[in-house]
Amino acid sequence: MPRIYYPASLTLDAVYDLDADNAAHLIRVLRLTEGDQIEVFNGQGDEYSASLCDVQKKSAAFKVQKLIRQEEKPALTIHLGQVVSKGDRMDFTIQKATELGVSEITPLWSERCEVRLKGERLEKKMQHWQNIAISACQQSGRCWVPTINPPQDFLDWAKNNKDDIRLLMHPHQQQPLSQYAQPYSVALLIGPEGGFSEDEVTQAIDTGFTGLCLGPRILRTETASLAAISVLQYVWGDFNS
Repeated sequence: MPRIYYPASLTLDAVYDLDADNAAHLIRVLRLTEGDQIEVFNGQGDEYSASLCDVQKKSAAFKVQKLIRQEEKPALTIHLGQVVSKGDRMDFTIQKATELGVSEITPLWSERCEVRLKGERLEKKMQHWQNIAISACQQSGRCWVPTINPPQDFLDWAKNNKDDIRLLMHPHQQQPLSQYAQPYSVALLIGPEGGFSEDEVTQAIDTGFTGLCLGPRILRTETASLAAISVLQYVWGDFNS
């Protein structure tokens, strides 16, 4: 069943115009026609069944038929603070983190970060990252679209973070997850390809972050974030639901 994102509150039996990209995909790529069924989610937990209508060569609309489900918010809120990586690694991390159920992602700058963006380039990249998250929700059946925050310095993010548990992917001052009480929210801080400097690790720990190490191997930045998210979801999240 084709599944599309429409970021608005929807009303049963109402008709809504598709944006150009979704219309082109459904009509020209999937070759759907008048009356064909689709699913629509609004990014805020609601998913509806709908049927295509007013199909033209380059445009179409859909009529909302019924509410299929209302997905509850995750029992565990995971906020990923990921230092921006080069190439398509950041795209990959955002895509897979969304599939794994993170609620929020903040791209970060650090001392060894090799990517620096500003102005129009940053605005385009922000929209690109948000679209990746939306596409990942479409593919994975998720109804909540994670928030992609504007990039900021990692220390500013660490100082202002108020999540119940704050974890730094680094073998310093480690504490087993079994020693924590069940949290409602977790902040996960992941460094760049070259890792955090010792000063940065000390600064993060001073703001309340605790070290998290997953085994004896050195993981790439994109592997580290996804491995850590998976462990958190298994121990405290919805992997056991």
